[in-house]
Amino acid sequence: MTEDRPARPSDIARAALDAARAASAARPQPTRRRIAGPRRAWTGPRPGADDPQPLGRLVDSLVTDQDWTTRTRVGAVFGRWSALVGPEIAAHCRPQTLTEGELLVVAESTAWATQLRLLAPSILGKLHAQVGGDVVTRLRVVGPTAPSWKKGPRSVRGRGPRDTYG
Repeated sequence: MTEDRPARPSDIARAALDAARAASAARPQPTRRRIAGPRRAWTGPRPGADDPQPLGRLVDSLVTDQDWTTRTRVGAVFGRWSALVGPEIAAHCRPQTLTEGELLVVAESTAWATQLRLLAPSILGKLHAQVGGDVVTRLRVVGPTAPSWKKGPRSVRGRGPRDTYG
């Protein structure tokens, strides 16, 4: 630059950039240490196994890995009963037990038990479609029962609990 002409801002910026480049080139470059072990493979545009996953996908993979599929299907019968059979039917009955493919359904009255026995094929069809075909194979519908004093697999004939009161 000459003394007779004032420095332009672009000349000042260019001189500062050249000075910074020279200082950077004079500084020693750090050496990179190589980490022992397998090198990470980049997954690309889709998520990898170590990326954050939605909770539903993680639960599905856990159920599959632990082989809990039949237990979750059985739980779905009891947990989603109203959604599976419809709110009108679910308001008048509830599932009691599921053993060896037989679902025991307790109705609130004998009239509803008769109605549910007539609707059993359609209820089984809904269960097969939404839960799976091998979970519920038979449907047994019972009406309301009086409380039973019989406990355990063996019983003795007699008057029941009244004979202990004197």
